[in-house]
Amino acid sequence: MPRRAPESARRRPASRSARRAPEAREPVEARSAAGPLRLLAVGAHPDDVEFGCGAILIQEAARGHAVTILNLSRGEAGTSGTPEIRAREAAAAAQRMGVTLEWLPLDGDARLEERAENAFALARAIRRHRPQLLLAPLPVENQHPDHFKAGRLVRDAARLARYGGLPGLDAPAHPIDALYFYDITGTGEGPGDPAMARLVVDVSGSFHAWTEAMRCHASQMQTRDYVEMLATRARLLGMQVGVEHAMAVWANDPVRLAALRDLRASGRRF
Repeated sequence: MPRRAPESARRRPASRSARRAPEAREPVEARSAAGPLRLLAVGAHPDDVEFGCGAILIQEAARGHAVTILNLSRGEAGTSGTPEIRAREAAAAAQRMGVTLEWLPLDGDARLEERAENAFALARAIRRHRPQLLLAPLPVENQHPDHFKAGRLVRDAARLARYGGLPGLDAPAHPIDALYFYDITGTGEGPGDPAMARLVVDVSGSFHAWTEAMRCHASQMQTRDYVEMLATRARLLGMQVGVEHAMAVWANDPVRLAALRDLRASGRRF
């Protein structure tokens, strides 16, 4: 009678390919991108958001994400257009973009100050809207003092909104995923700060809707043709990355990736 093979010989270990690989943990970014996002874009005046990042917001709204514009004044200090006219123009632009428009009056046009009360008011708005993505004007000095102050206030408010033990904020604490800054009427080159990564977004698909939304601010076109000026900027930025039209934003923090392959697109054809 033949001898039986030893137990160890009869039970061969499974091959490497047959072994079950450990499940990879899904990155936070992938989980948040799986469903609709909430975006909150803050502007010091009516038209700031539309001019600075409107084409990006149009694309996000078209993808089914919830986008809200929050204006901190009605542009009452402007040379052209009354506050009532500016409010109607902003409402028309928001409708064309497919986004929600809200107002959070603080100190008034040309009077905005970096005060704790203003940062707390913005923190309450962030807690109320609970956005994953937050956008604000670049926090560097430019042609209007309200712009950079709004950017700095939003940056401070984003931090305050996540502090669970901070009194004076009604809604539960809320940490955002990312803060991005936009350039309202600058060249698109940004602040020149190497710590702030510039991200260039292809907005070719939303370019036409964006120009229509900007034209809703007809009172401001009496000063200069902002539509043509910003369309030219979009074409120049597009040339840099090999697309028709593009728009830039700057990350407040280092951009975190799960892998280098997540940044496969390049503006250069090697």
